[in-house]
Amino acid sequence: MNSPLRFRQIHLDFHTSGAIPGVGERFNKRVFQEALKRGAVNSVTTFATCHHGWSYYNTSVGKRHPGLNFDLLRAQFEACKEIDVNVPIYLTAGVHNMAADENPQWREIDPEGRLGGWTSSNLSPGFKTLSFHSPYLDYLCEQVSEVVRLFPEADGIFLDIINQTEDCSQWALTHMQQHGLDPLKPEDRRQSRLDALMKYYQRVTATVRDIDPDMPVFHNSGHVTPGFREILPFFSHLELESLPTGGWGYDHFPLSAKYVHLLDMEYLGMTGKFHSTWGEFGGYKHPNALRYECAAMLAYGAKCSVGDQLHPTGELDASTYEIIGAAYREVEQKEAFVSGARNVADIALLSSASLQGEALFRNPQREVASDTGAARVLLEEHFLFDVIDTQMDFSPYKLIVLPDDVSLTRELEQKLNAYLEVGGKLLLSGESGIDPERGMCFDIGGKVGALSEFLPDYALPVETVRPDFVASPFVMYQKSRRLTVTDGETLGDVYAPYFNRTWDHFSSHQHAPARPEASGYACGVRKGNVCYLAHPVFSIYRGFGQVALRQYIGKGIRLLLGSDARLGLGNFPSTARVTLMHQAQEKRYVLHLLNAQTINRGGKSELHGGNLAGMQQSYEVIEDLLPLCDVEVALKLDKPIKAVRFEPEGKGLDYQQTDDSIQIKVPHLGHHQMVVLSY
Repeated sequence: MNSPLRFRQIHLDFHTSGAIPGVGERFNKRVFQEALKRGAVNSVTTFATCHHGWSYYNTSVGKRHPGLNFDLLRAQFEACKEIDVNVPIYLTAGVHNMAADENPQWREIDPEGRLGGWTSSNLSPGFKTLSFHSPYLDYLCEQVSEVVRLFPEADGIFLDIINQTEDCSQWALTHMQQHGLDPLKPEDRRQSRLDALMKYYQRVTATVRDIDPDMPVFHNSGHVTPGFREILPFFSHLELESLPTGGWGYDHFPLSAKYVHLLDMEYLGMTGKFHSTWGEFGGYKHPNALRYECAAMLAYGAKCSVGDQLHPTGELDASTYEIIGAAYREVEQKEAFVSGARNVADIALLSSASLQGEALFRNPQREVASDTGAARVLLEEHFLFDVIDTQMDFSPYKLIVLPDDVSLTRELEQKLNAYLEVGGKLLLSGESGIDPERGMCFDIGGKVGALSEFLPDYALPVETVRPDFVASPFVMYQKSRRLTVTDGETLGDVYAPYFNRTWDHFSSHQHAPARPEASGYACGVRKGNVCYLAHPVFSIYRGFGQVALRQYIGKGIRLLLGSDARLGLGNFPSTARVTLMHQAQEKRYVLHLLNAQTINRGGKSELHGGNLAGMQQSYEVIEDLLPLCDVEVALKLDKPIKAVRFEPEGKGLDYQQTDDSIQIKVPHLGHHQMVVLSY
């Protein structure tokens, strides 16, 4: 790389209609620089081309924006470099309206014959996608080549909207014919989609690296698909796009970060300054929200990027950079305690999505319910965990969780059995660990039968794993497997309803109540180092957020983990978050305590169009930061601790240390506190 990935970045969107005049007319180098300084920014991703298709530099390949009469990109580039601000350069890739309008035959066409893109009609406003099977890819590579040659001192190339649909354009049909694929088959259309994407990755990355082998390259598709590593050689680093209010939510980023930090690639988190999502003018996130989001990026080992959108006049918004500065000045003080840090984990969440890696890449989706539910349980119960795929090393972990729908291959089964043989522990739920022909593949101390006929049923766990506030059967919103205990330890009973709700017999407003007697089937079983829960508990938690269910799962994990758990917390609510990082070179652990209270605001609304049109969502908002007092921390670490400090304050902290643990009391916690334990 030309320079290390920096901590305090701005992604400066500039998708500007050709109908807007006076583009860049208020750009002033000094004012631009002063805004970046107020924001404590040290890297800005600026625009060479935008989704409308216009170029913002002097180009011989594309067309400069008709309302722009100078090289805006060059002016921004030089202004940034003059104050030691890095400048990665952005090019649109998957959408390009000018190319689509001038060459409509390059557009994607879906299997029903509709034009592809964010609009299927020329009478509707929106961006238009193009087929990477078409000559558009040649045109894109020419633009990329031109930018890299014109800006050899750029700090990276950022390419956006790397996606394809099940394209049935003439180019895709020709590709399928040449490769023996049948366009009438969805699976073959998805293979053609994958072929187009891989062609894109190979050609565009080669275009950059043939000119400058050290130029950083990032391809943005809004998500990192766990387990699909084939595309990673085309990336220099990863940027985890995750705007909490833009539909991602606050629990999306931790799930991504806890996976990618194991890939040995630099990565940064990307949020936005917007109240809603990309493309919003005049929307401002509360400064406390941005402070928390940037602190969370640091806590999960990431560097920071905040999305902004430049006004067509070229003038940065003063309020935006005051808000960003409030967060980035804090980041600047904390960077030394994040660089080179590695997450410390007791538990590995084996991502269900990772076993569907290529399938999910063919059929993109932002989340898999079982993975999201499991991550939320682990976050809210304050476990130390990583997210892994099947290619990763299992040996560092004391417990591996297989959530709900992890399909076993023979190779994975062998790897898990080898892990168990050396003392590893395994938690399974729902369909995980079950082979369609052989049944349950692990010795769980029970027999797993067919799915229950009842939806829903009820669970009454035994006292050791029972929720704190429930001593009666509580509803489970998805079907369980019929589990009978043999030589294992039962974790509780399933209670059946009187009947399923049908037209000819139903009771009350929802489901029938539980029968007074247990069904004879168990809700869970444990034998030695293996525990199985008969319901798809993590998918249920993702869907319903049931506190009683989370406590049941959490207590089951603690029962299995036993004394192996490194961390214990007192007076720490489920809304708070914790990570433990290790900086080996500095000989210290860094405990990150995060605290914020999200609230859902808003709801169904009518907009004039754009990204939020038709969405019926509330917004997960952070405004007030209510402090916590006297947080109790108990840690079991591998090394004796010599000093404990609050950082970046440098304030020493009292602690008690025994042979196997250290106890700390944090008297006051705002939105983020780093507790540094030096050895």
